[in-house]
Amino acid sequence: MDAVLETVDTADFSFWPVADLPPYRLLTLSRRMSLPEVGSALATLADYNSRTSGDDRPVTDAGEQIRRLLEAEKVIAPGGLLIHHTGIDVTVSPGCCCGLEDWREWLDVLTGETPWLGHDPSPRIEHADTVIRLWPDGGDAAQAPSARPLEIPVGDLAGILQSVRDDMQGFLSLTEQWAAGHVPSLAMDLVTRLDEDLAISAPLPSDDGRHVR
Repeated sequence: MDAVLETVDTADFSFWPVADLPPYRLLTLSRRMSLPEVGSALATLADYNSRTSGDDRPVTDAGEQIRRLLEAEKVIAPGGLLIHHTGIDVTVSPGCCCGLEDWREWLDVLTGETPWLGHDPSPRIEHADTVIRLWPDGGDAAQAPSARPLEIPVGDLAGILQSVRDDMQGFLSLTEQWAAGHVPSLAMDLVTRLDEDLAISAPLPSDDGRHVR
């Protein structure tokens, strides 16, 4: 299970170095990212959140771009959690309009709830005793798809989400390193804002109900 962002078109982006990635690709956030990939992630967040800001003034430099991001009411991150089962080669990607900022809604699965997984495609989730069944699409259908689903043991989910949180903390650490080089005066504000709005550092419950820090 990976935390992913859907990249935007950065072909004409020039405020800081970005990776050579095609638009609408799912970029995995982790401590294994290169700094240009971190730049692509931040360019995506800046672009996506600027669309709803109502501020049409031209952006002149990297600092202004990041300040605009920090002025957002809440940072929205297009993407979500991508789940891949290597044994059966099934991948469930977040659907359209799903946001990574809501990734902790997966904790509701532990109490029998169903998180919003987006649409087009519409991933389908089904509770079945001790496992959770996931299909890449079919969430809008009355009947489950005939294709083989991906299955997650309910008892493994808390540990899997902890791994996701660890990866997002790695991304946050790289963001601090990136910001120190490109927008040093805004570095701590940026890290703090992403940590809060993407719900990264807050503890997760462990399998026994305790919180893991």
